[in-house]
Amino acid sequence: MSTYVVVGLQYGDEGKGKITDVLSAKSDYVVRFQGGDNAGHTVYVGDEKFVLHLLPSGVLQCKGKCIIANGVVVNPKSFIKEVGQIESKGLRTDHIFISRRAHVIMPYHILLDTYREEEHGGTQIGTTKKGIGPCYEDKIARVGIRMVDLLNPEILREKIEKNLKVKNSLFEKYYGKPTLDVEEIYNEYVEIGKQLQDRIVDTELELNEAIRDGKNVLFEGAQALMLDIDFGTYPYVTSSSPSTGGVCTGAGVPPTSLQNLIGVAKAYCTRVGNGPFPSELDNELGEKIRQIGGEFGATTGRPRRTGWLDLVSLKHACMINGINNLVITKLDVLTGIDTLKIATKYKTEDGKIIDYFTSSTTKLYDYEALYEELPGWTEDITKARSYDELPDNAQKYIEFIEQYLGINVYLVSVGPERSQNIIRKELF
Repeated sequence: MSTYVVVGLQYGDEGKGKITDVLSAKSDYVVRFQGGDNAGHTVYVGDEKFVLHLLPSGVLQCKGKCIIANGVVVNPKSFIKEVGQIESKGLRTDHIFISRRAHVIMPYHILLDTYREEEHGGTQIGTTKKGIGPCYEDKIARVGIRMVDLLNPEILREKIEKNLKVKNSLFEKYYGKPTLDVEEIYNEYVEIGKQLQDRIVDTELELNEAIRDGKNVLFEGAQALMLDIDFGTYPYVTSSSPSTGGVCTGAGVPPTSLQNLIGVAKAYCTRVGNGPFPSELDNELGEKIRQIGGEFGATTGRPRRTGWLDLVSLKHACMINGINNLVITKLDVLTGIDTLKIATKYKTEDGKIIDYFTSSTTKLYDYEALYEELPGWTEDITKARSYDELPDNAQKYIEFIEQYLGINVYLVSVGPERSQNIIRKELF
């Protein structure tokens, strides 16, 4: 068997989409295992830019099947729209399928997400208002609607009626908002079920058979470990587990089947939305990195907060995920900065020096990042295709990361296009 898992190690937006796109060329299956259309995976093919939210990033190159697995929450309208966009570019989509067990994001989930953020005001989580959290809530509360329900009109009607009885009461009496109509939503989603019926399949059986048959199966996560519902900066997190462990529950495969665990991190750090960020650069240099790196959300367009690479949080992410292959992206963005800093420790509010990540988000706001300084480089590295072509100081930067984490960097990205990579060893 040959399995590969690609996950983010920071706060999302590390370039997982590009890495998945590169690896998918040799994959028989590419599988999204959590999250929803709150993801924003950007892939460049020549001058063409593709921004994928729900579809697996491997859809552009995979010659086999692309699977949206059971751990994903699916907005079927977004799915249909995104498939249409891909087809308008002349690309095939007949290889894309959705798990029957995946939960459906309904209109009331999106409204709940929006109303809650509005109510929180200055204490917003910073969600994308796509209904992701409320959909996962219904899943855990065992009142969710699954893709298979779209194929069973009687069950679908019953579930919509039960959900709207509660949600409409909340909209009207608590938020002072209009209610939703059962018949309107039911009719719309019955039609959606008819439109998608050939794509809604049992995926876990096929995936396990593929692994047993030695197929190349690539699992793709959205968001990143520092946004994990358990191990991230709670409550400023996503509503699922974007970890290697999330593959098992999100795609229905056992942990013994997972082999190549690939963690993706930027050469610096960014974060969208609220939450603690110990190595943040809220200054002119931070703005420079934002502009050079094009650090604006692929889903929301929001400017990303920027900062130095934080190895304390990165070590935490690698530990939880069991990473055995590291990817460093956007190394080229740091070109031209005289002195580079890397956070290796934190100073707590009471003066204690620590090198581990805390579970207390409140305390993390008061932690001061402590840095090691490394000399920068001025040479253009965007055309480098072998490690030896990198300037000495760029190599020292990569090697410092490896030594601190005890994990080898197998790929260095030096530009946005799928060809702008330095691959130090082949995984396939």
